[in-house]
Amino acid sequence: MFGAEWCGDCRRTKKQLDALGIEYTYVDLVAEPAAADIAKEISGRTNIPVVVYPDATHHVEPSNADVEAKLRELSLI
Repeated sequence: MFGAEWCGDCRRTKKQLDALGIEYTYVDLVAEPAAADIAKEISGRTNIPVVVYPDATHHVEPSNADVEAKLRELSLI
């Protein structure tokens, strides 16, 4: 997951993943500004969060329902 602490959607998505017990790597774009280029390359956009799933698909600014549906599709929850 690519995000930043100042981003409300990023904090919400992190909280959801934590609550579901999902292991993930968090790339803080404030601490690692160069990673913003990677997130943009993945998503084609500058919006965050960018959530990348094990099947190489991704969501940009996903709702909690979108994240949950994808995690269920991948049998991660």
